Amino acid sequence: LMQAFGGGLVQAGGSLRLSCAASGSISNIKVMGWYRQAPGEQRELLAAITSEGTTNYADSVKGRFTISTDNAKNTGFLQMNSLKPEDTAVYYCNAETLRVGIPIIHWGRGTQVTVSS
Repeated sequence: LMQAFGGGLVQAGGSLRLSCAASGSISNIKVMGWYRQAPGEQRELLAAITSEGTTNYADSVKGRFTISTDNAKNTGFLQMNSLKPEDTAVYYCNAETLRVGIPIIHWGRGTQVTVSS
């Protein structure tokens, strides 16, 4: 199970740093991703990072958000700067592992981020 935390209420232009922790049963994460879902909208992929450190970002957050990991601790982070009201959503992290060569996606609880104008 993945657990995202660190959300909260912030003013537009402010910053937040989200963390993502994997339960003890999850190890050897190949890819970690951050998503968000606003009310009435589909879940959106924001950023992903491989175990080798390759990153990808959605255009909506490129240049403002930075994804990183601490592989030794199976922990991920999402640094969010220059936040906008449209960034308001529940933020989730996930992790992809391999079991006998088959990818498994692990989800967990999200954390609410609210950006006030």
